[in-house]
Amino acid sequence: MSEKQSMTPDPIPRRKLADAVFDRLEQMITSGEMRPGDEMPSERVLMERFGVGRPAIREAMQALAGKGLVAISHGERARVLQVTAQSIFRQVDLTAKIMLSQSDDGLENLKSARIFFERGMAREAAAKTTAQDLDDLAAIIAHQRAMIGRPEDFIAADMAFHARIARISGNPIFSAVSEAMLAWLRAYHMHLLIWAGNESVTLDEHEGILACLAARDADRAEAAMRDHLERARALYSKEKS
Repeated sequence: MSEKQSMTPDPIPRRKLADAVFDRLEQMITSGEMRPGDEMPSERVLMERFGVGRPAIREAMQALAGKGLVAISHGERARVLQVTAQSIFRQVDLTAKIMLSQSDDGLENLKSARIFFERGMAREAAAKTTAQDLDDLAAIIAHQRAMIGRPEDFIAADMAFHARIARISGNPIFSAVSEAMLAWLRAYHMHLLIWAGNESVTLDEHEGILACLAARDADRAEAAMRDHLERARALYSKEKS
């Protein structure tokens, strides 16, 4: 059998023009040609530069916006965004929430990951906490106590407490991971309040964590955080309240 006869057709598909334009625009941003805050060139300028029509430019620009690289406002040119750890995680918010709604394993894995992560954050915070950090955490607890009877506000304060501990690390990626996990769990967070008196238990545990941080005791801070979240994990439910 000849080489020609033995080859199975395997054509390389032609790329959409919009995909090629997206690559060029993305390179303009990643190379530093366009920096955060800069306005992107007008559609007409890009059409002339790349030799394509307006539909390809608009589709590529929408794809950039979908990835959080540019902001598009009606009647204005697209503007390059500052990419942060928070903006990266926001891009997968919807996907994460769909995963949680469809998979019991996904929710259980997220609970475990959160406990593992926050134990480390508690240790880090015990080593790095400042007087200002402690004052901020105490203020959050006081606000949370005032929100008893207002579930949504109580939960928002609960999330703020944990996010504030992650910020003590000084690492923006840690902060972004904390905020993302808390946001993904928020749909199931209402069940933290399903037991009578659970608000007071949560507040007492937050006070205990704060005391460990104030004492700069990493072991106790980690243990207090672990116990707090292990108690809470059983209250997360896929059933909506």
